[in-house]
Amino acid sequence: MRILILGGTAFLSAEIARQAVAAGHRVTCLARGSAAEPPGGVRWLKADRSLGANSYAEASGDWDAVIEVARDAELAKEALASLAGRAAHWTFVSSCSVYADHSTPQADEDAELLPPVPAGTASTPENYGESKSAIEQATLEAAAGKAHLCRAGLIGGPGDGTDRYGYWPARFARDKEPALVPDIAGQSTQVIDVRDLATWILDAAARGITGALNAVGEQVPFGEYVAASGSVAGYQGQVLLAPEDWLAAHGIDYWSGPDSMPLWLPPDHDGFCRRSNTAAKAAGMTLRPWQETLSDTLEDERSRGLGRHRKAGLAPATEARLTRELMETT
Repeated sequence: MRILILGGTAFLSAEIARQAVAAGHRVTCLARGSAAEPPGGVRWLKADRSLGANSYAEASGDWDAVIEVARDAELAKEALASLAGRAAHWTFVSSCSVYADHSTPQADEDAELLPPVPAGTASTPENYGESKSAIEQATLEAAAGKAHLCRAGLIGGPGDGTDRYGYWPARFARDKEPALVPDIAGQSTQVIDVRDLATWILDAAARGITGALNAVGEQVPFGEYVAASGSVAGYQGQVLLAPEDWLAAHGIDYWSGPDSMPLWLPPDHDGFCRRSNTAAKAAGMTLRPWQETLSDTLEDERSRGLGRHRKAGLAPATEARLTRELMETT
């Protein structure tokens, strides 16, 4: 296939580009490359998409597949206007954040969506779901009948820059001091390996799969995931279970970010990591065992440095202070 990736330098889009080249496709990446360059073997169109239609001037000819990963609705609409008419298949990597409700377990693709952001609205972290919803709407309007809306869940695996999924195995591998863990053993985690997601996106494009499909991993209880993280890291230290209300009272954030407990979900999010992936699996999406993703993630964490500054999780000093406080009260 002749494939155009609108991106190709970051986590998922770079993995798509690598796999596409390895499979023998003719791959072009259109990206600024301000933080990183696309993988070897691709044709790189260095362009700043914020400059409008001129950004796509060199992306000439017809494309068997275009893959879009944008979160800014205005950039995505410009790309659709410039390229959709010349693409046989269009993949938009959306997100399960487009759903309006995160409280209902096993919800599928028919669940209600967030309203799209109004035209001209700048993309921000706060309107991420609404921005993705707007891009979905624009994609269906411009690429009707040939659009795959790939609603990805939490993406993990080697190279993950969010530092969420890798926090726990890295924490257990880092030192033998008591580890602070939220007391949420029955809460679900649901992560798709970036390599499986990239494979699915390319396969769906090759087979002309269209429509909205949840690209999410299997559901794994948090307690099982944490136990496996400790096991793969060879951790034999003490695990301290912290009540959720205690963590919240001590200013620990949910989910992600500095001084957070990665993968700990806020109230009313019982369905956030329990979405149905039945439709995508029926269409051909395959998932490797989650334990393989975990092991490979730890290997990647070791190569990047277990003591490095992280975007998500507790800093060692913060964890040590909290463990002392918790041990004094129990």
